[in-house]
Amino acid sequence: MYTREESSRLRQEFWTTFGRYMSAVPSVEGNNVNWINYHTGVNNLFFRMNVEGWEASIAITLEHRDLHLQAAYFEKLRTFKKMLHAELQEEWVWKLHDETNNRIISRVYKALPDVSVLNKETWPEIISFFKPRIVALDRFWENAKYGFEESE
Repeated sequence: MYTREESSRLRQEFWTTFGRYMSAVPSVEGNNVNWINYHTGVNNLFFRMNVEGWEASIAITLEHRDLHLQAAYFEKLRTFKKMLHAELQEEWVWKLHDETNNRIISRVYKALPDVSVLNKETWPEIISFFKPRIVALDRFWENAKYGFEESE
């Protein structure tokens, strides 16, 4: 068991390690990008990477407080499902109005079980899970973002 401070230190160390690893990877446009805090340019639409408990996950989250607008964005995202699948080369889970952390969000995600940020031995597996997927999301977003501009 880790103390809160040890757990926090390990989490910070993991994200620092991941950030350094990804710093050499340019965006599809050839720019430097903060992969950990990817900026989509669309309010309430985020690319999230998370490691909690014994699971890592990567997601496109829609976090608008107005559930009708959230649902509209989700349906718009669904129109890009084939394009997203072509970039990811795998199916992801689609959840409209999923309750998480006492909030209702909609998300499209993929999870990796049996890994922990508190176990450094699983870090390579987590990084190998996140890297190709966040890069694929960047490629996807390069084309899909234009479909969301009119919604702003």
